[in-house]
Amino acid sequence: MQFTSEQRLDDGVLEREFTLGEIPGILWTPASASAPVPLILLGPAQLGLRKMYPRLVARARRAAADGFAAATIELPGSGDRPRSAAAEQARADLRRAMEAGEPVSDEIIDALILPLVDKAVPEWQAALDALLSLPEIGGPVGYSGGVISIGIRLAVVEPRIVAAGFFAGSFVPRTMFEEARQLTIPLHVLLQWDDEGNDRQAALDLFDAFGSKEKTLHANMGGHTGVPQFAGEDAAGFFARHLR
Repeated sequence: MQFTSEQRLDDGVLEREFTLGEIPGILWTPASASAPVPLILLGPAQLGLRKMYPRLVARARRAAADGFAAATIELPGSGDRPRSAAAEQARADLRRAMEAGEPVSDEIIDALILPLVDKAVPEWQAALDALLSLPEIGGPVGYSGGVISIGIRLAVVEPRIVAAGFFAGSFVPRTMFEEARQLTIPLHVLLQWDDEGNDRQAALDLFDAFGSKEKTLHANMGGHTGVPQFAGEDAAGFFARHLR
């Protein structure tokens, strides 16, 4: 991990950009901490870190206020990272289906999501190795938001993650339901009831499939971008309970 820039935000949070090989990322740490702090991995959407920055930094500031570090990395094929021809074709097929008002087929979802999960999860694990080697970060570790299929796989294979907050706002391949049954850590799942790009029943079925004994579903009226502010407060409280 190589830090490439740093700045103090107006609330004292230290923001450092870094690279891990070809992967860009950002780390935020609280203004003052007398001991190594827990870490929340902030999953981004596929829009790229630059477009997602306002939302990511807001989540990171809240994490820092609760005494946690937060970090994110650029997903494969996002931002300035190289594009995959297969992924671009899958995105084009998805757009055509949605614009035509047609159901999105399992084949399109698999082509779009499964290769992304296969590549992104090992990158997250490498980032976690590097982040936990820093003296200011000591764990435990939570995972929050982003592409839900990435979060599911990462939480299944990564024992250092002790709690996860998911946003049921992205397509999920059917094969991920079996992985969801393997999850045992506490889960906090946010669902926008009128999400235009999400199959509500599939999201409910996925929640039912999660194997965790402690799992909470927070459903709010509104579309994909209409998440109410208090939903963030609820998520922060979830991580405060499980990372302290």
